[in-house]
Amino acid sequence: MKLLDATLALIKPVDPALLASAQALLDNKTKPLGSLGRLEEFGRRYAAIQGSTKPTLGKKVIFTFAGDHGVVAEGVSAFPAEVTPQMVFNFLNGGAGVNVLARHAGAEVRVVDMGVNFDFGALDGLIDRKIARGTQNLAKGPAMSREEAIAAVEAGIALALEAKADGITMLGTGDMGIGNTTPSSAIIAAFSGRSVRELTHRGTGINDAALEKKISAIESGLAVNQPDPADPLDVLAKVGGFEIAGIAGLVLGAAAAGIPVVVDGFISTAGALIASELHPSAKEYIFAAHKSVEIGHSCMLERIGTEAILDLQLRLGEGTGAALSMTLIEAGVKVLTEMASFADAGVSEQNV
Repeated sequence: MKLLDATLALIKPVDPALLASAQALLDNKTKPLGSLGRLEEFGRRYAAIQGSTKPTLGKKVIFTFAGDHGVVAEGVSAFPAEVTPQMVFNFLNGGAGVNVLARHAGAEVRVVDMGVNFDFGALDGLIDRKIARGTQNLAKGPAMSREEAIAAVEAGIALALEAKADGITMLGTGDMGIGNTTPSSAIIAAFSGRSVRELTHRGTGINDAALEKKISAIESGLAVNQPDPADPLDVLAKVGGFEIAGIAGLVLGAAAAGIPVVVDGFISTAGALIASELHPSAKEYIFAAHKSVEIGHSCMLERIGTEAILDLQLRLGEGTGAALSMTLIEAGVKVLTEMASFADAGVSEQNV
């Protein structure tokens, strides 16, 4: 709890003066005002987060957090739980979707075992931060203890602080965990008070019968556990997941360290939501990579107060959307730092 408390104390709002200064520079580039749309938003926000109107681009890292979920026993997923460790090996071998798109974006993927129900041993490339071998079944009781939730959040914080020390300039989040859309839907239901049915979708592609089981499992979990929306750690512990907690910690650590963090889809946004509920200024450091097909995702983004960059009908997770959006954020930064001003280019400015 000491690391979490210290981190929360370090998070400050992004300087509005820096945002304004960056936008003034963008307004003086050789283009009509606002004509590069959201690329200008990305550039000014990145600059303000980094604390300079001459921001630098450097190494990008996507942390893909993995964990298993006891609620899989309720029949909520189209895939068996053993797929989680199988996919961890796939990540480490460079064969997953996130590996392909991270290579495309020039980003590194770092895989973190937060709570996979498998003994990997010492494995090259795998960051071992395992809290337990999967959560408990949230439909029957708390997914984890409060102490486990805090330990998982602090593991994510530590990774962000280490990234800052390594000179990494942009972070991304990703996830792997069979069944993890179930705790993600539970989290937004707990905070929003909206019905489980309007926030719960098909995840990996479950049929109608499995969807009903999933809705029932979440409704049972909320009834049994009574998570307190005024206490984000209580929500996380009772109906969350270890990888979701790690993502929450990474977002908090990034905010404390002044690093932009590109949050992937539904599961990653559940972690970002926990972070922004723990500290409202954390949301100012978040770039929402894309709008997920999962129906609860829009509600999460609304609550955080951010708008997705892409809408490509993605629903894979892993950090795939984050990899793609990193390239657009970099484009916005380059507009700010490389595009000529009217004076530099000898171009007349617009009259009105």
